[in-house]
Amino acid sequence: MTQDAIFGPFFATVFLTLLVWVYMYIRRISFITSLKTRPQDLDPGTLAQISPPNVSNPSDNLKNLFEIPVLFYALVLYLFITKQVDAVYVNAAWLFVIFRTLHSAVHCTFNLIMLRFYLYLFATLAVWFIAIRAALVHFS
Repeated sequence: MTQDAIFGPFFATVFLTLLVWVYMYIRRISFITSLKTRPQDLDPGTLAQISPPNVSNPSDNLKNLFEIPVLFYALVLYLFITKQVDAVYVNAAWLFVIFRTLHSAVHCTFNLIMLRFYLYLFATLAVWFIAIRAALVHFS
């Protein structure tokens, strides 16, 4: 296993964020242009209040991609710098990506709350596994 293998899931998460960002703007621009008001007359608070879920959910998901994924990015860089990358870390990282991608897909579309909750839980457990394993190695 090469140390660079950890960057597959790293960049997959980066591109997931890009995809959600683009989708958010598509939904927002479409909504704003459908309004009978000038965009400059909308302050962010008003826009948030009047936005339907198909507009606000992608925005909420984008914000969410700057929470636990930030820990994931830091851990990936730590593992790479300390040359600890192995198959266990890479597989856990890919599990994180898979569940985060599914979480984003659900959140940005039909938004079934309990399904989204479990997808988020499994993705986050993968990050905590990586963090705890790395800490145990570091402090042993």
